Amino acid sequence: MAVSKQDRRNKIRRRIRKDIVGTESRPRLSVFRSNKEIYAQIIDDVEGKTLASASSRDKDIASASKDKKEQAVLVGKAIAEKAKKAGIDTISFDRGGYLYHGRVKSLAEGAREGGLKF
Repeated sequence: MAVSKQDRRNKIRRRIRKDIVGTESRPRLSVFRSNKEIYAQIIDDVEGKTLASASSRDKDIASASKDKKEQAVLVGKAIAEKAKKAGIDTISFDRGGYLYHGRVKSLAEGAREGGLKF
């Protein structure tokens, strides 16, 4: 029986998460991509807390653009801005099992433009 896309993504996700752990000095930027929206969280895995979050459902981002790639760039910039306010400048990027391509790549580039270092 063939492996579904979701099973394949979960397998890749587990493999990535073995190596990437968010600490207080270098938290993890986690990305979730649905068909319509994109979400980003900065997580401290040691404490188990979300330090900052942004999504394409935020009012200023949702009204600013129609294209999903443009929204991903805006989400990346928004998460970078929130991270800077929280005193975070260096992160570990967790692509969540998605290919580093398209909206995930756009989000990462937006975060880099916002001043985050990977």
